[in-house]
Amino acid sequence: MRKKTESAAPVVVIGAGMAGARLAARVPGVTVVGEERHAPYNRVLLADVLAGRYAPDVIALPATEVRRGVRAVRIDRADRLVHCDDGSVLHYGRLVLATGSNPVLPPLRGLGATLPDGVHPFRTLDDALALRAAVRPGARAVVIGGGLLGVSAARALAECGAQVVLAQQGEHLMERQLDPEAAALLRVHLEALGVEVHTECRVRGLRCTTTATGESVRAVQLSDGYELAADLTVLACGVRPRTGLARAAGLDVRKGIVVDDELRTSDPYIHALGDCAEHRSTLYGLAGPALEQADVLAEVLAGRPARYEGTRALTRLTLRSPDPVHALDLAAFGEARPLPGDDVIRLSDATRGAYRTVVLRDGRLAGGVLLGDLGAVAGLARTWQDDEPLPPAMSLLHLLTDDGGH
Repeated sequence: MRKKTESAAPVVVIGAGMAGARLAARVPGVTVVGEERHAPYNRVLLADVLAGRYAPDVIALPATEVRRGVRAVRIDRADRLVHCDDGSVLHYGRLVLATGSNPVLPPLRGLGATLPDGVHPFRTLDDALALRAAVRPGARAVVIGGGLLGVSAARALAECGAQVVLAQQGEHLMERQLDPEAAALLRVHLEALGVEVHTECRVRGLRCTTTATGESVRAVQLSDGYELAADLTVLACGVRPRTGLARAAGLDVRKGIVVDDELRTSDPYIHALGDCAEHRSTLYGLAGPALEQADVLAEVLAGRPARYEGTRALTRLTLRSPDPVHALDLAAFGEARPLPGDDVIRLSDATRGAYRTVVLRDGRLAGGVLLGDLGAVAGLARTWQDDEPLPPAMSLLHLLTDDGGH
């Protein structure tokens, strides 16, 4: 076995998403391997590409040297080698797994290993471009999944002129982030744009027909027997960390690749970050924590003391529109659903289209939701992130005002 010193072999990053690109921008001499043919891009803006507001080059991240269209297929931990599908072999002193996540494909009748024509995941730039090419004014589109991604896709498809139905299995939209009242306002917003929203709606399968090119979707079948006609079906049912490479290499994998506070895996020469990493039993799946992890790891790789202690993530969604009247901003943080004994303060201003609610627990800000006017979000988020007891003299209503508590 060849022995290598840290200086003899470079840092290799597998994955050219937002986390991998951020790390490469901060660590000189990094080799990045990325499966996608595109330069690294801002995944948060994919709905804007689908809606036609942005071209792909607009959402590109600052230039990072990436070996595009190359997939890592095996890690040799003994000799610290990465084998790629183009036959190349990369030596590493430190390896970083930024493999991200895959869209969850639900177990539906008619949905096999090969997706029927008209059925699209919505996770990558290629997914957004394929949907953009397929959608036509008047096309019947069904979006399965009413989370952050599904809402964004439904809004963008409606903007393209499609007749959109959004099918959500849960009781209300964006259940992970919004309370029922905020979700109801979001639903009103979508319905005003022509999106037909079905909640507590269980999808059973797809009805497809055989064409000259294969199977093509015609309808989405619900568990009660009702069918939603569909020229296009978008799968927005969540994501699952990509851990196959790490698992095959014998690393500790639970739901994600297990890392410590230095983003180090069970192998001291291999780190992981972003959607694929599980830190203190938490999978984040959001851009903010991935970027924060990349910043910490850049310090670690430079030999400077740094630790990642978790991210108190703020979710923001802007549903843009050519007509500003139809745009909508929302933000959610912490636990928006109160527990017994919690205090809730809620303000609603129909004239300004604003809704704000915060949850207080044991004298601290536990979470909140803002919809419409986000003028107070900076102050609220700062108070929540500090996780300090609220001073007795602090007016909670003052926190909800536009000045953000200043």
